[in-house]
Amino acid sequence: MTAMADGLDGDLDARSKVHDVVVDFYREVVVDDLLAPVFGEVAEVDWAVHIPNLIDYWCQVLLGERGYNGYILGPHQAVHDLSPFHVGLFDRWYLLWVDSIDTRWAGPFAERAKTHAARIAHVLSRKLIDEDWSVPV
Repeated sequence: MTAMADGLDGDLDARSKVHDVVVDFYREVVVDDLLAPVFGEVAEVDWAVHIPNLIDYWCQVLLGERGYNGYILGPHQAVHDLSPFHVGLFDRWYLLWVDSIDTRWAGPFAERAKTHAARIAHVLSRKLIDEDWSVPV
């Protein structure tokens, strides 16, 4: 049975779908008890800038589109310097991301998005808090 037959919206194989998952995810982040303060009070994220930037990032990762011109470690290091990260933040970020994908999407691109998010969490936790993060069970 296909993802669409399962009531899902297919795979994350188009920019419009990547847009939707990014927006869905950050709607959850801004109301999450653990993550909302980090994004809102510490990082003071400008969502009008951040969301399009993240859509470009995920379109580059998943679809090979050019357009993202950022550096992941720098901004996260700046936020960590203001309010140190801990493993629970990485866990929550990853689990919300996976839930945002699994709620609507299935297929190889969706799986790649989850795998890449785990890689991001692992690298950032290693570089920022010197811990080997792994996918929570």
